[in-house]
Amino acid sequence: MEERTLLALMVFSSLVVLAETIAQKHAIEIYSLHVDCKVTSRFAHTIITSKIVNRANESREATFEVELPKTAFITNFSMSIDGKVYPGIIKEKASAQKEYETAVSHGQSAGLVKITGRKLEQFHVSVSVAAASKVTFELAYEELLKRQLGKFELLIKVRPKQLVKHFQIDVHIFEPQGIRFLETDSTFMTNELTEALTKVQNETKAHILFKPTVDQQKINPELNETLLNGDFVVRYDVKRGATAGDIQIVNGYFVHYFAPREMPVFPKNVIFVIDRSGSMAGRKIEQTRHALLKILQDLRPEDHFSFITFSSKVVEWKSSLLQATAENVASAAGFVQTLSASGGTDINRALLTAVSVLDKAERLPERSVSMIILLTDGQPTSGESNVEVIQENIQKAVNGKYALFCLGFGFDVSYKFLEKMALSNRGIARRIYENADAALQLQGFYQEVATPILMKIEMQYPENAVEGLTKNNFELFFEGSEIIVSGKISNELDLLPVEIKAQSHASDLTLKEEANVKEKEQVFQNQSYIFGNFIERLWAYLTIQQLLEKSISAPEEDKKTLEAQALELSLRYSFVTPLTSMVVTKPAGQQQTELANKPSEADNEKRSSFPGGVYRLSGSLPGRWHSEPQSGRNKKLSSVVVRLRDKMRAQPLANEYPQLLLQLPKQNEIICLNTDGKAQPSVHLLSDPEQGLTVTGKLGDRINHFVQFEITYVNPSARIHISTDEIILSHNNESTRLPWTESATSTAQGLRVSVEKERSITASLSDTVTVKISFVKFPDGFLGLYFLNSDRFSDKVSGVLGQFYSKARFQNNSNVNQGADERLLSVSGSEHKVTRQYKKDYRLESTSDPVPCWSIDVTP
Repeated sequence: MEERTLLALMVFSSLVVLAETIAQKHAIEIYSLHVDCKVTSRFAHTIITSKIVNRANESREATFEVELPKTAFITNFSMSIDGKVYPGIIKEKASAQKEYETAVSHGQSAGLVKITGRKLEQFHVSVSVAAASKVTFELAYEELLKRQLGKFELLIKVRPKQLVKHFQIDVHIFEPQGIRFLETDSTFMTNELTEALTKVQNETKAHILFKPTVDQQKINPELNETLLNGDFVVRYDVKRGATAGDIQIVNGYFVHYFAPREMPVFPKNVIFVIDRSGSMAGRKIEQTRHALLKILQDLRPEDHFSFITFSSKVVEWKSSLLQATAENVASAAGFVQTLSASGGTDINRALLTAVSVLDKAERLPERSVSMIILLTDGQPTSGESNVEVIQENIQKAVNGKYALFCLGFGFDVSYKFLEKMALSNRGIARRIYENADAALQLQGFYQEVATPILMKIEMQYPENAVEGLTKNNFELFFEGSEIIVSGKISNELDLLPVEIKAQSHASDLTLKEEANVKEKEQVFQNQSYIFGNFIERLWAYLTIQQLLEKSISAPEEDKKTLEAQALELSLRYSFVTPLTSMVVTKPAGQQQTELANKPSEADNEKRSSFPGGVYRLSGSLPGRWHSEPQSGRNKKLSSVVVRLRDKMRAQPLANEYPQLLLQLPKQNEIICLNTDGKAQPSVHLLSDPEQGLTVTGKLGDRINHFVQFEITYVNPSARIHISTDEIILSHNNESTRLPWTESATSTAQGLRVSVEKERSITASLSDTVTVKISFVKFPDGFLGLYFLNSDRFSDKVSGVLGQFYSKARFQNNSNVNQGADERLLSVSGSEHKVTRQYKKDYRLESTSDPVPCWSIDVTP
């Protein structure tokens, strides 16, 4: 009988097991894949083990990929190859980066973790496996599950891409409060697969086992293709009794869960501040209209609301807040249906107008919650455009009176800007992904904040008995969520008292509770589901998360102190956080050192700089960029860049990018190359016989930029054709098509081709220069070529571009102006006058500020 369990385990421990092995016709075989997840009192500990064998008679590359929740911290990784274990070592990020840069300078590779979706990030590592050899990958991570809309959710994304002889998912749950409901769901489940799913549950424990046979995994009996491609979901919630919540204690550490229910909802005073600039045109503004119409229907009669829309101009729907009567809601719906998009983006004035409307509001409910919900898809381009000034203006105007929620639509926004502004004003930030369900994402966010039931919550514990206390004061509590406080009991207490003070819609509340320490610790004795000192690790996880969040809006000196505390805990408890990295070492003879960093949501967007900061190129790693905050010493530089930016923006956009861009080996100089190759069917850009690499390119008919590249390798014999439409990898008389519309990876005898959706393609081969091509879609769509590890080029490298890697030197003694504008460059025995210009850098995959380069025209 088919069970469709709507399991509320907002454990969104979205574990995606993409244990994917790339090889021809599964010569690399995954013969065992086991996902073991233990959830103990909301804290999830997950271990993914993938066992692989090379059935071929020669070496093959095996790739292990796992998608895990963005909120999770990796705690361990290891590879076991022929009995030898290669562990990942967690270090301070700066130290690990230095070690990695040393490795890169010796021709090794990097980059293990990247964001892949709205809730997930992907861990990816490849290793060469000898014929008939086996390798075992093991990855562990931990996460504190967050309750949203009354449930916890654990998402396991399953995509092995082949039939697996021993495939098993185990989910163990232990909740001392009792499991209120527990259900499972799946996007790939069939009647046959349902027979492989079992669930055993009692009052406090549950075990979910999914163990399909090879035959059950098949799409049909004749095809050796797998059905396992999609989401496996577990959802649950716990029972709640005492109004003051539940306290749990293990080995001197406690956690306190508080989630009151059946309480009256505060009336809301909400202003929707909606971006209607030109970039919102089309599907975005349609989805926004659709979402707002649904949200209007969800307003309660006692709520008050209004709309402010903005582009270059700010428009108030009404001059004051209106009560959500049927008549006013209908009038608002009519206004929403007329929303259209054009013009610039004046975020500063729009938010200041919203604050002013709330400040002047009259006849609002005495006990009510006031909030501003901002939706924008871009960066400030009209009015005040300095994000630091905007943040200061809004914080000063709000002055702690209202909650500001910032929704960033798509990837042209600066998430850091929105996040800091929200956290500085009692709110949160959220990215809305440009998918078909964007309207549902907007509605879902509103539902999370639509029902405030408590405000000004204080969780009080005895000061002389508790230390290391996590955040214990909260501005708002929304129905369906949960407050979590953790700390260490410093004295030998028999009873741990707690007092909760809060304001409800009806009155001020004081709730009291006492926890018997010995009785509470007894609950977790001899439980097979428990992993170590889980409450201590939960405390460390929660403390690190809160320190990092607090540092976002903290002054610079406080930020350093907060990050230092978070770093110390990250290293002590072996968490890969934004302050630490995991160094993964492979067997000798392979690309030996790789680095696993924790990406942030801000990393999941096009790199862009604001007047408040500038980008610079690191001399040690060509093509690797990072941003610096605007300090006193670089404010002058920043203002120069801003002026240059404004000047450049006045020019035709297509002229801002060079055709080709490279950094001279061992010289901190960037060259911008332009060639007139339109008369030729293809331009011979680079050949290196020792590298076995040739690159040609073709300029567009309508634009003076490259629209096609051909990369040819000698060993293995392979060719990669890249156009603005698609990528085709040809090898052994077989062709693989990789579209730009999705991220994908393909491997042929060690040659790895990776496509980052609508952004770039990377071709890498052991001991060979890495080729990277950016896809610049605006204004007309063209391709930008560059190379990593260019020190690997031999002295025999040639071609229009290749000659610069072996035969280009700046002349020091010259009659030409040696100032900032002109120099002489010697290339293959000929001297060329080069000029300093400012161009956009297509390596950044964004419309960022221009960078200085030496411009030269060459003839093919």
